[in-house]
Amino acid sequence: MSYVPQLLVVAGVMLLACASPGPDLIAVLSQALARRRAGLWLAAGIAVSHALWATLAVFGLGLILSELAWLYAAIRIVGALYLLYLGATMLLSLRRPPAELAVAHGPERGPRAAFQRGLTVGLTNPKAAAFFGSLFVTILPSHAPGWVHGATVAIVALVSITWFSSVALLFSTGRVQRGYARLRRPIDALAGSLLIALGARLALDR
Repeated sequence: MSYVPQLLVVAGVMLLACASPGPDLIAVLSQALARRRAGLWLAAGIAVSHALWATLAVFGLGLILSELAWLYAAIRIVGALYLLYLGATMLLSLRRPPAELAVAHGPERGPRAAFQRGLTVGLTNPKAAAFFGSLFVTILPSHAPGWVHGATVAIVALVSITWFSSVALLFSTGRVQRGYARLRRPIDALAGSLLIALGARLALDR
């Protein structure tokens, strides 16, 4: 039996999920606008988090979370608090003089710090657990062999790193950087507000 159609559907659904507005996309955008290298490493962290969620979905994590409401709630609260923290940090940085706004995204982040931030943003999103769990259940047949699940995880990681790296590269080009330098305050204010709104929505979600 050929599983190519199912794997193509997985790739398409994953691309749509990555392109939809959410914490992952906002985090990459805000970091790439400040520094290209940090944006790329943050994108890598998010891709790894997606691969981890997909791997856990193979072992039925989605079913486990549906049965253990407290575990889902714990992940949800931690994720909400982290988004609120990121948004508040960006908004508070706007109070600094213009000469100091280069640190609006925190001190110069090395690869490890940016990667960890991306990984944390991805892993503290409980919606990812539900998404990947449903992705496996609705698209892949229950009798699919192990290599199909492995290929699905690989596709998830490939689509994620390709999309978010492309976003990081696009929004860190010279033209975009120059435009961002002129509009840094309103852009950071919008990004911070969106992160806080997403965090509040996640905290209040049931």
